Amino acid sequence: MTVLKIVITGATGGIGSAMALAFAQAGHRLVLVGRNSDELAVLRNRLAQPERHQIMLANLNSAAAITSLATELADIGGVDVLINNAGVAGFALLPEVQDDDLAQMLGLNLLAPMRLCRGLLPLLSASANACIINVGSSFGSIGYAGFSTYCASKFGLRGFTEALQRELADQEIAVHYLAPRAVRTKMNSAAVVAMNAELGNREDEPAVVALAAMRLLTERHSCNRYLGWPEKFFVRLNGLFPCLVAKALKKQLPIIKRYAKQQGDAPLR
Repeated sequence: MTVLKIVITGATGGIGSAMALAFAQAGHRLVLVGRNSDELAVLRNRLAQPERHQIMLANLNSAAAITSLATELADIGGVDVLINNAGVAGFALLPEVQDDDLAQMLGLNLLAPMRLCRGLLPLLSASANACIINVGSSFGSIGYAGFSTYCASKFGLRGFTEALQRELADQEIAVHYLAPRAVRTKMNSAAVVAMNAELGNREDEPAVVALAAMRLLTERHSCNRYLGWPEKFFVRLNGLFPCLVAKALKKQLPIIKRYAKQQGDAPLR
């Protein structure tokens, strides 16, 4: 097995930590990126052979911090895989979204992956096993009431990934878009969890996403992966017949609005 040096942003989150545990168990060397040094240290100590893995602190909403991160990675010998996993979710009707929340959402979910890909391309180009995995969402293909700003950020990430796949088609860098459905993590507020339960929306464990990411590490051709049924079906249906999906989702609107009111001023997660 080829041992890869893998950068994971948002490493201490539910999906990030599940990926870290799976990749370390498989023998890869990790660079765990986040903002909380204590949480990163706790995660590293949970990994197989913790001394093999490194911690890097970065506020990914800062362009300067991303530039510094790229320099640090160059100093330690480069990188084979970049996993853009860091992100926030926000459940609110549009009139309730504050400017600061909007800036944070777009900054972390969209601008940060774009800047990281740009900054690390020289390092990835030097690897024989280069791979980028941008963690999106089924909401990057289906606009969903109550998540308008989140959808915008993930639609943007999907479009960026598609364009980058085509831009790098003549290079040995695989660029993947990984789109989970709802995942059981702390990112979901109590209102979102209750709403999903009432609507019958299924949630996956973070390990499901980690396993899908593990499989993408061996894919040498750029691809998109959508997780969960019937969500992956609705992604395709929405692309072909959006009016049909809109009609179905309209029936959920009273429930969505009720839970959005209960959400109140809960912060982004």
